[in-house]
Amino acid sequence: MKIQDSVALVTGANRGLGLAFTRALLAGGARKVYAAARDPASVKQAGAQTIRLDVTKPGEVDAAARELGDVNLLVNNAGIIRGSGFLGPQGVDAVRAELETNFFGPLILARAFAPVLARNGGGAIVNVLSVLSWVSFPTSSTYSASKAAAWSLSNGLRNELSAQGTQVLSLHVGFMDTDMVRHVAAPKSQPDDVVRQVLVALEAGKAEILADEISRQVKKGLSADAGIYLSAPASPTP
Repeated sequence: MKIQDSVALVTGANRGLGLAFTRALLAGGARKVYAAARDPASVKQAGAQTIRLDVTKPGEVDAAARELGDVNLLVNNAGIIRGSGFLGPQGVDAVRAELETNFFGPLILARAFAPVLARNGGGAIVNVLSVLSWVSFPTSSTYSASKAAAWSLSNGLRNELSAQGTQVLSLHVGFMDTDMVRHVAAPKSQPDDVVRQVLVALEAGKAEILADEISRQVKKGLSADAGIYLSAPASPTP
């Protein structure tokens, strides 16, 4: 995957990591960047082509795939967090909403755009995951479930799309300095630095990027005798 002359679709492109992706792709020589958001007027990045897209609505996704026939890089960045545990008052509603956006959204987009990517030489899909794909905080375990499902989705898509030459890259990262976790007092990565790592990994043909030290530590802890996922880590301070 080469960034120069690529044509990218970035979901959730109006702020945070999505905005950083849009900015970096344009700076890196992408021929075109479609910046998708539920409210396209909220996308302020100069040079991007804005589109209205709610990733939870299959009709809108299918229409986008028909319209954007030149895409060869799909960045599944749109995501939500409800801040709920499974046993919380809104636990069931929270996990349903998070799965709709964080799991079914990337799945529907991948299904719709896989033929587009194939026609354009294979291309790539980037799925924005989390260190919480592997561990759960008691205050956000429903979000972790949605990201764990998205991790499994990424691994399955990688296998199913390999025959058409589509690269699938999973991004795991801890807290980033974005609106989503602005209330959390913990070390945070800068979105621009995370995106820089992702674009380098894309061009190197990698399948996974661990963008910060906490992601690297947790990944190692998965194979420990007492797996890191077996105990509840302390929740960060709000």
